[in-house]
Formats: sequence, C-alpha cells, structure tokens
Amino acid sequence: MKRRFLALIAPPVAVCKFGCAGCCAAPIGVFWIAGLVSLIYAFFGGPEGAEGFSAGTFILGAILWGIATTWAELTINGLDADDQCDQQNSSLCRMVKPTLDDNDPLDEIKKFQ
Repeated sequence: MKRRFLALIAPPVAVCKFGCAGCCAAPIGVFWIAGLVSLIYAFFGGPEGAEGFSAGTFILGAILWGIATTWAELTINGLDADDQCDQQNSSLCRMVKPTLDDNDPLDEIKKFQ
C-alpha cells in the first residue's frame, strides 16, 4: 500500500526507494515533472493565454502524471518479479541464464576460421 501511494504521489521517488534508480527513475521524473508543470500551468490559462483555467493543459498534465505513475508501478513490479530467478517465472531470467544445450558463440566463430 505504501509503495502504491508513493508511486502515485511521487513516482521517481518510489522507483528510487523500491526499485532500481538506474533503471528509469530519470525518464519517469521527466514525465512526472512535465505533468506537474502542466497541471500548474493550466490554472494560469495554459499556452493559449486564456483567462482562467485551461482544461486541455490540465488533461495533458493528468495524462503525463498517469504515465509516470504507471511506468513506476511496472518498473517496481518487474523488479520484484525478476528477483525470483530461482523459480524461472521471470522473463529476464529466462533470457539471461544459459541452459546446458546453448552453444558458446565464440566456438561458432572458431569453426569458421
């Protein structure tokens, strides 16, 4: 619950705290900050310079914030799944861990020389 709440309020902080900061905290932060700026800018008329509230700019900010939140949740959940490599249910572990019948790529190159 705490993880989901933090991912909703501050997605880059949630990724840094519960996930891998080097994975995608920076792009998530860009989406989140752009959404935050867009939400605030909507109350000042948006890019149209309209008097009062700009609904389009507000919707854009909400969409950007939603993308950041969804991306943070997927990153955190993906890292949780990848930590369970012994169970072979992780897509990362299936791609990275070699099996016994895998050939060594360097042996393949040596055959052609």
